[in-house]
Amino acid sequence: MYPELFTVPGTSYSVSTFGVMMALGFLAGYWITIRRMTEEGLDPEPAANLLIWIMLGGVGGSKLYFAIDVSLREGLPFFDLLFARAGITWYGGLMGGALAGLLGCLFHGVQVRGFANSVAVALPVGQALGRVGCFLVGDDYGRVTDVPWAVAFPNGMPPTTDSVHATQLYEVMWLLPVAGLLWRRRHRSPFLLGEYAALNGLGRIVIEHWRVNEQVALGLTEPQLIGAGLIVLGLGGWLYFRGREDSSREAA
Repeated sequence: MYPELFTVPGTSYSVSTFGVMMALGFLAGYWITIRRMTEEGLDPEPAANLLIWIMLGGVGGSKLYFAIDVSLREGLPFFDLLFARAGITWYGGLMGGALAGLLGCLFHGVQVRGFANSVAVALPVGQALGRVGCFLVGDDYGRVTDVPWAVAFPNGMPPTTDSVHATQLYEVMWLLPVAGLLWRRRHRSPFLLGEYAALNGLGRIVIEHWRVNEQVALGLTEPQLIGAGLIVLGLGGWLYFRGREDSSREAA
């Protein structure tokens, strides 16, 4: 694996492959969102500012989720975890980014539902690129296995010389078709972000069977419980906006 690309000359600061892939994920998401905002009839000019809101909220939410979760489970110092370079968690980033995106839309006067549908395709693409970064640094891998496509991460986070499930790539193989499906449905869906949330949750519930997280309740891991919540929220939002469209057609 390639956890480090290079060290900044004259310093001890290293540039990680995960950081680069995360940056590429944000850039790809920005490009897709601009195009989708135009299709939704929204002014794309605030897109760059909204991206900054989402980036800050996503990184902040990701770190906060990680620090709270690990400090409670393992008793490690909260602020040490919060300011460590490690610990970028997707669901924390999703929650923080969603809240920041909502606040950004209200601040810049952007229609919330239209923007939500605009970012729906960008999210799985950006997430997939981030998961490639996780694979390159050897983070978030799965259980020990003897399947032919198993991978060892001797320089991983943490290192392992055992062959394990490359669950990061399993997610990529789920997310890219999801992005393609959402792109095809972008003009037909009453709430595209709801479809993304439900499909994201479904994928994580399945892929968790090959990961190493402990069960916390109802025989499910913490990510599986969050994934189930995303399915409920996503389908609930979809049904709500579908009902509003049906009511509008009946009224017409």
